[in-house]
Amino acid sequence: MLPFRDNVPTRAIPFFNYVLVFANVRVFIHELSLTDKQLTAFILRYGLRPSLWAHPGSPHASLLDKLSPLVTSMFLHGSWMHIISNLWFLLLFGRGVEDRLGHARYLLLYFAGGVASGALQLATHWGSALPTIGASGAIAGVMGAYFLLFPFARITTLVPVFILPLFVDIPALFFLGLWFATQIYSGVYAYSLGADFGGIAWWGHIGGFVAGMYLAGRFGGASRRNARYGW
Repeated sequence: MLPFRDNVPTRAIPFFNYVLVFANVRVFIHELSLTDKQLTAFILRYGLRPSLWAHPGSPHASLLDKLSPLVTSMFLHGSWMHIISNLWFLLLFGRGVEDRLGHARYLLLYFAGGVASGALQLATHWGSALPTIGASGAIAGVMGAYFLLFPFARITTLVPVFILPLFVDIPALFFLGLWFATQIYSGVYAYSLGADFGGIAWWGHIGGFVAGMYLAGRFGGASRRNARYGW
């Protein structure tokens, strides 16, 4: 299922949402300019590698080298499909969350969700030398906030039926709830195999989503009444 648009009205321009999109695109353009060898070194330097935490004697394993990838890894992507899918979800779900929480709190939630995502990814893949990259953990935090703030919003979703495209309005509660359940199932399944299933940070998504829900509640966005959505 591909979300196409929602029906959440906004009052202000989602400034930081656009800034985050621009930053991700700018870093990806830089990645495209690198040779294969340079790109590998770039990903290893700025991607999140659990092995740096599990083996403190590793080269470049200072405290800063350990902590900085929790942030820098959010802006790295491995392919066009990777960045397009991530930024599509960010543009769709981020504008309403930023409008409800305000610009500063939205930015804090985004980065906190990304850090929580990275922390859980570290814990569940301890010792792995495979770098984790991508904005999906931080975006999962935005989605978790959206789930709490706009559960009755309608997500116009593209559902392929055989070869025919079908657009269906799906409540956010169902769409995001199903998405989250899929992450849990996939994460448990991958963990049972003792390997990275498809190279996707399922547990990172789970950590980001839960952090986003928690912070949205703490920031008070969920307490603001909005009769159109039952709040």
